[in-house]
Amino acid sequence: FSPTIPINKVSGGGDGAFGGDSVFAEETLTQTGTGSELLRTSDADRSRGATGTDQESRDKEDKSGDDALFEGLEMQLTGSGGESMVSDRLKRHVVTRVTDEGLVVEIYDLPGASMFSGDAVPEDRLVEILGAVADVFRLASNKIAVRAHVASTPLVAISDPSWPRSLSRADAARGVLEETGLSDIRFARVEGHADRDRVHGNPLDIRNNRVEVVLLRRP
Repeated sequence: FSPTIPINKVSGGGDGAFGGDSVFAEETLTQTGTGSELLRTSDADRSRGATGTDQESRDKEDKSGDDALFEGLEMQLTGSGGESMVSDRLKRHVVTRVTDEGLVVEIYDLPGASMFSGDAVPEDRLVEILGAVADVFRLASNKIAVRAHVASTPLVAISDPSWPRSLSRADAARGVLEETGLSDIRFARVEGHADRDRVHGNPLDIRNNRVEVVLLRRP
């Protein structure tokens, strides 16, 4: 057998016509850039380049921006040095925290100082606190969630009163926020959680009665 096609003495190690390369070389070569990704590239891949700037990094920037916003609003709401929107007399009812959900403002009962009379009539102290929350939340455009929790009741009843009571209180708190200047379109949801999410081990403890107003993270 005497071949008529010249054969290169130095081979790339493959037995194909391209010395080891497939016709679609990108299927076999190490991908070190984004100029070619499989057979097609997306607009996002082409724009990303070698820097890795993609949707994930933009999401991180958005979250970082929200964190900075929340920290500033939190300081205005309950900060020290005369900058607090909530009076020292009422600060003991308020706890704030930044979570994955957003800036949570928790307003809870203390012995002898409840937020509601009856099932869902806001006390003056709650109206004052929610007024301060509304003033601070107006500085942002994020959506808002309102939820209420109640302590368990020792009464034996046919139906559990904690569900309608918590929902009524959440809606009453939303109404106060609207009356103090927050637009209805800002509210993403209003929730009643009954006595299912306690902050105190004793289900009857009055501190389980609380309202949470949440400035939500941007989607």
